[in-house]
Amino acid sequence: MSTPSFDLAALAALVARFAGRRVAVLGDCMLDRYLWGRVERISPEAPVPVVEVERESSTLGGAGNVAANLAALGAAPLLLGVVGEDDDGRRLREAFAARGLDLGGVVTDATRPTTVKTRIVAHAQQVVRADRESRADLSGAALARLLEIVERELPGCEGLVVSDYGKGVIHPGTLAPALGAALRAGCAVSVDPKESHIDAYRGVSILTPNQHEAGWVQGRRVTDEASLLEVGWGLQQRLDAAAVLVTRGAGGMSLFERGGRYTHLPTVAREVYDVTGAGDTVVSVVALALAAGADFPAACLLANHAAGIVIREVGTASCTREQLLGSLAGAKS
Repeated sequence: MSTPSFDLAALAALVARFAGRRVAVLGDCMLDRYLWGRVERISPEAPVPVVEVERESSTLGGAGNVAANLAALGAAPLLLGVVGEDDDGRRLREAFAARGLDLGGVVTDATRPTTVKTRIVAHAQQVVRADRESRADLSGAALARLLEIVERELPGCEGLVVSDYGKGVIHPGTLAPALGAALRAGCAVSVDPKESHIDAYRGVSILTPNQHEAGWVQGRRVTDEASLLEVGWGLQQRLDAAAVLVTRGAGGMSLFERGGRYTHLPTVAREVYDVTGAGDTVVSVVALALAAGADFPAACLLANHAAGIVIREVGTASCTREQLLGSLAGAKS
């Protein structure tokens, strides 16, 4: 097991190179809606808490949150995805535009609803989540339009993120053409995977599953160092990926690279309020760092610090370059 050297000046120079990097994000666009309130009684109709809603908010989820993370770090992301022809789709487009995201790759599909996750939160704790979605594979005119954009735009990008939430955009019919276009363009491909599509990611640059996802696809629950090593190396070899980064929550991150190097990154999080969207932050920072010239350990070190920042907030959040540099400096001091 290796431990990456920590050179603050080199890492700061790497973060400075984030500015303006063109990184495409292909995946499931979602709207995360939050109803915030408090609980003071149990319903007389059923043994469930009654949440008295005090306010409502919404933010980007899925591929949109990955793109928002990239934008917050100074990159120029291109979002490639689908929204429905409905009010939520219009809200999502408005939210994309408000964050300065390029909407040229967002296709409207009248045959499916915009994916919306509604979370009811009381006293900073999620009570329940309600999803409105279609998980059918994207097809027809919307698929053809999306693939046309992928083929046209990827040659001008420096990296590709696949953000797979199992909502229909990512399937063999989109993955094979996108991965082929990325290979021809010389783009590193970073994948936040869905277990059901795992073998379609063969040959990518890096996957960033959490330990539960990695264990599930390998048929082995991660419970200790021995099972972690078996799962991590097994997944890397199964997919012939250049690297696999297994995120482990409080256990930090473990990086398995083709060639046999294993690197462990202890967690830097001091407080954990909500891990929602942390995977989006990890894959976005890894992809952007690779586009800026980082090796895998340095990219994952930066992602580890960024994740430690966003999980201190309730709901999906983004990390800025200033926050990332502050976290790095704090770890050095």
